[in-house]
Amino acid sequence: MKDEQTIGQWLNWDFEVKGNLEIRDKRFNLVYWERSDKSWGKYEHDSEGNETYYIDSRAYWEKREYDSHGNRIYYEDSKGEIKDNRPPQIIEHNGRKYQLIP
Repeated sequence: MKDEQTIGQWLNWDFEVKGNLEIRDKRFNLVYWERSDKSWGKYEHDSEGNETYYIDSRAYWEKREYDSHGNRIYYEDSKGEIKDNRPPQIIEHNGRKYQLIP
């Protein structure tokens, strides 16, 4: 694949015949999409199938974290929105406990 070349271009994807391009992983999670206008998006997922990262051709991105029950505990995007519901991190130093503040 050449620089500046989309996956659709590399595959010689015929959007008129086949429609939009979608690539999924073995768990059927969407990992890439592309439209005929050369816009695209890429996704990453954790081992549970939760979406952890997204970026698109406009440089918009999102990051997510999840707890062990699959609940979203952190969200951040390229527009500056942050939602942090992670539990506080406690450290111990010289026998005293401290809560780290993000």
